[in-house]
Formats: sequence, structure tokens, C-alpha cells
Amino acid sequence: MSRSSRAPHQAIRYLGASTAVGLVAASLAALASTPAQATDWSSCLAGSTDRQAVFGRAAERSGVPRSILLGVSFMESRWDDHAGAPSTSAGYGPMHLTSPDGIERTPAEHAMGKGDGSRADRQSRARAQATRVRIGKDALSTLAKAAGLTGVSADRLKTDAVANICGGAAVLAQYQREAGGARDLGDWSAAVARYSGADDQASALRFAQQVFRVIRTGEARTTNDGQRMLLRPISSARVDRAAVASLGLAVTGTQAADCPPSLGCEWYPAPYEKYGPDAGDYGNHDLADRPRTGHIQYILLHDTEATYDTTLQLVSDPTYVSWHYTIRSADGHIAQHVANREVAWHAGNWYVNMHSIGIEQEGFAADGAAWFTEALYQNSATLVKHLSAEYGVPLDRAHVIGHDQVPGILPANVAGMHWDPGPYWDWQHYFDLLGAPIKADRRGASDVVTVAPGFADNVQPVTGCTAGQPSTTPCPPQGTNFVYLYTAPDASSPLVPDIGLHADGSPSTTYVSDIGARAAAGQKFLVSQTLGDWTAVWYLGQEAWIYNPVADPVLLPSRGQVVWSGTGAAVPVYGRAYPEKSAYPAGIPYQTVAPLQYSIQPGQAYVLADKKIQTDYYRATTFNCSVQPDCIQVKGTDPYYQIWFGHRIAYVRAADVVITNGVATAAP
Repeated sequence: MSRSSRAPHQAIRYLGASTAVGLVAASLAALASTPAQATDWSSCLAGSTDRQAVFGRAAERSGVPRSILLGVSFMESRWDDHAGAPSTSAGYGPMHLTSPDGIERTPAEHAMGKGDGSRADRQSRARAQATRVRIGKDALSTLAKAAGLTGVSADRLKTDAVANICGGAAVLAQYQREAGGARDLGDWSAAVARYSGADDQASALRFAQQVFRVIRTGEARTTNDGQRMLLRPISSARVDRAAVASLGLAVTGTQAADCPPSLGCEWYPAPYEKYGPDAGDYGNHDLADRPRTGHIQYILLHDTEATYDTTLQLVSDPTYVSWHYTIRSADGHIAQHVANREVAWHAGNWYVNMHSIGIEQEGFAADGAAWFTEALYQNSATLVKHLSAEYGVPLDRAHVIGHDQVPGILPANVAGMHWDPGPYWDWQHYFDLLGAPIKADRRGASDVVTVAPGFADNVQPVTGCTAGQPSTTPCPPQGTNFVYLYTAPDASSPLVPDIGLHADGSPSTTYVSDIGARAAAGQKFLVSQTLGDWTAVWYLGQEAWIYNPVADPVLLPSRGQVVWSGTGAAVPVYGRAYPEKSAYPAGIPYQTVAPLQYSIQPGQAYVLADKKIQTDYYRATTFNCSVQPDCIQVKGTDPYYQIWFGHRIAYVRAADVVITNGVATAAP
């Protein structure tokens, strides 16, 4: 089992501004003196494979300022090579050279419907099973362009990081020649914007601004293959907006989208239409007036399981389902489809739909090799920070959640719940971008712990990523966001069972979609005991063991209260916090509050995630709320708590538990 060192970020001492400016001037002079047809790339391809040195050679050979190369590469790949595997938008290597030759895939899943057995829910499940997509079919082919400019084969440009960097430099240099040459750093704005592949002006400008911001502030990190990289800051680096505008890209409307102005989000509406004779024959979302008709408690991250273009086609179908935003991987462009006041159909759990904003991110949960770009991570985080401030959603893993954390509404629904964005979404990096890092928040030993395994070097065994292969086939080694839980303090012991996923009580597996024994970054648990390098926690009604080396822990001491079951009967666990029967007015059917197949056993305790959960049900079943009573919020008085229970969140009735300060071995 690989673990992350989680080394603290090291302070960097940068070169003075005069040195940096001198390097820029040298690069600009090289560009002016090197015609495209005369460029010999052998000097770039030969020599040390140290990535920092390669960027220097590529800058010298191409005439592209090294800071531009480093800035573009950071915003695409964070300088990682990903062992020649494509990104979610079919880009390869540190320079994210893109290819239109897509990879045929069958999606593992897509957005779910209302999650209440409705017609829309059934249709969405059937459609998702039938959907096939082609990745990268409309992508800008910088890979072919790089091959033509350098004479290096496309296969080598994909798999050889040195060739990839040289190829990316060649493309940027060519773009700049076509833009009319360069006199200073800002003149590279058009080439950088064009390199993003964006087809609209706002997205291209935003990408260029992000690149120049990285150049202005500097960056340093160690890549996935151990390369130490440094981009020294150039405080004068600024985007030339006029140069970007000269590209003549389309201008999209943005005024209707709820986004920070810097993101330039597009309003691409999902249809609210009637498609059949009955009042319930409509799609693909529900009218509401949130937060008046229900608090927004969650921001829910998905991945699309389709290309960006296919995803837009799906959300445009009134007989399909919906979500609030989609984020494109190549450049982080964002489209909003459903107003946040309204309820989209995306979680497969109506209670969570009522209280969440859904964000689809272009990607594939089962494909660890298909990595998410830095542009997507950064723009997604910027959007979520904006929504958090607007709606009061806490920036923690109890409220900024993955689809994989949404519970089933009833026992029969648990096994069919989705598990995106999957094990290859870097939660720790994401929360760093949110400004709410996943870290220890108290000193010394603690009964409450937060999972923080790192990512790049936390390479857990995962199987079954490739369609058509056995579920036991190992997936390509990649960083993961979780650690496994075992039945004993021994890595050879079985993984803990999840009776919602394995009704016969058999152990969980390493299959990519099997989240039954995974503790993901940011989740919290209560320690029951420790034994050397192993820590036991309460998990899904049982004791589960996590490998937690004393020298390099993956569980960090944390503040937090817990809910204690007492020593009497087992406590039921729920997938939704609906009101009691007496709260429903005439004409609105009572929504059964039925427990899941799990329970909290006597003496166990679980970390409290939120003790102010809204107990309610939003009734919305007809087009334009045409059959009354409809589009009405039913409020209950029987309070619930949200808890960390397994991989998913869960709810318990406040009347069934006692809140304590973290000691579960004795009564409060």
C-alpha cells in the first residue's frame, strides 16, 4: 500500500526581476531570428530528461519564453506526464497535446433522475445504459500540428515527455508567428489563448489570464514522476486583451449565468417542457424558489461520463435529466443550465436534489488514466467558492460532496447509487484551491480523525477499469483519493463488507465502482482503538481497520462532536430527512420515512457532520405546478442529524442519539 508523504510546501527564493526579464528578452529574440521552416528540433529532443532543463531547451529552440511554456503547461497538466495517458479531453503529456482521434468508451454512469421512481428517473437510467460516446471528436488537434512542425511521430509526442514539451513549444511558436510576432511577454496572449482550444472569446481570455497569473505569482511542485519544477515569478506579466480579441472568437452571452465575472460562464438552458398528455409528462427539472422553498445545503460534484458536447446534448433533452452546471475539461469553460433557485434532477435522491446544486465535470470515473486538467480544477473551485458564499454552504467534505457520497433513499436503491467522480478525483488538491485545506485542526491524539492520504503517491490497488475485461484486471497505477478499510489489522485480511452493495455480507472488493470499503480524503471517523500502525474506526455499523503508520499517518487529529447510540437498541440510519406524517397537509401524500439496511449498533458512535439539517419535503410533480397542491414545501418538526457513516453520508433522528464530544467508550 503506497502512502503520501504530504510534505509541506517549501518556500521558494526567486531570482530577481531583472534576471527574469533578461530571459524573456532572449527568448523573444530567438523567436524573431528562427523561421519556422528552419527549426531543427534535434537539440531540443536530445539531452537531459530533467523536466526543468527540457523546458529551458524548448524555450531556446522555439523562441517561446520559458515562463510562457511553464505557465501553459502548469494550467494544463501541472507539469505531470501521466505516463502517456490522455486527459478527459484527449490531451497528452505535460503540454496537453490534443488529438481528435477519440477513444470509444461505454460510460460507467451518468446523472441520475429524481431518484423517486418517477418516469423521468426510469427514462434517465435506461438512456444512460444505452449511451455511447466518442472522446475528443471535436478537439483541436495540437498533437498533429506538433508532429508536423517537429517531424516527431504522434506516438512519441504522446508518450515521451521531452518530445511532448518540444512539440508544445513548436505549436505555441507557430501560433505566435501567425499572430504577427512578439515584442514583449504580453504579446504572447493570443498564442496562449489559442492554445487553450476554446471556441469562444471569454473562455480563451480566461485561460490566458490564468496562465499569466501563474507567471506573475510563480509556482513550484514535484510532479507525479518525481520531477521538481519551479516557475519563477515575473511581476510585470499581464494579458493583452486586445491580442486575444484579435482571434475573432465567438462572444457568448453570460448575463443569465450565476458565476463570478472572471469565469465568463455561458447560459445554456436546460428545457422545462411538457412532452406528453399527462401533467407529470415534463422535464427536465422542477420549478422552485430556493432558498425560500428549501435551503441549499450541498454542492454536489459529478463527472459527465461523456464528452462536453455530448453532455450538452443530453441536458438539452426534456425527457432526460438535468444539473445546474457543466465544466469542460480542456479549458475549464462553464455552462449553466438550470437556475440555482430551481431543483435539478441529478442526485438520484430527491431530498439531496431539493437541497443541492449539481455540477457535472467532463470526465470518466472509471478511468484513472484520463486525468482532469488544472484548468478544470481551478475553475470548478472558483465556481464553488462563489456558490458557497452566495448560499452559505460550508466548504467542507460534508457539504461539498461527490455523487459517490449521496445515500440511497430506500434499501432497494442503495446498490444502484452512483460513485462518481470516482477514486481519481484529487479532493485534497481541490480543497487547497477552495482555500479550505484538508488538514489536522487540533494537536495531539484525538478520537475524531480526518482522512488525508495524499493523492499522487497514494496508489491504491483498483481493478476493472477497462470495459470488456474481468473485474479483477488491475487498473493502470494512478494516484487515488482514498484508503481501504479491513476487517482486521492486517492488509491480507478481507475488506469490510457493505451490506447495501453486497447483500450476502461478502467482503467489499477492489473493483473500481465498489466504494464499500473506502475512506476518502476529507471524511471523518471516530477511533475505536489502535494497534501499532493500525487504527480502528466505526464504519457502517462495524469496526474497520485502516493502515495508519505512526511515521506517516493518513488519519489526522480533528475537532468534532459525535452521535452516540447508547447501550440499548440499535439506531436506524436513513437516506433522507423527510417530515413526520402529521406534517403533511391534505392532498400531499405522506412520504414514508423508512430506514436503510444499516444501523448504529449499541455502544458505537459516528462523527457529526451537520446538526442543522432541514427536515422537509418539496412536493413538485406537475408541469408549471398545474395540479394543486404542488410546488409546496412541507416542513417537519422531527429533527435529523447528518453523520459520517460509511463512504456515503447518512441521517439519523435526533431523538435516537446523543451528541457527545468524541468519547464513545463511556456514556455521556
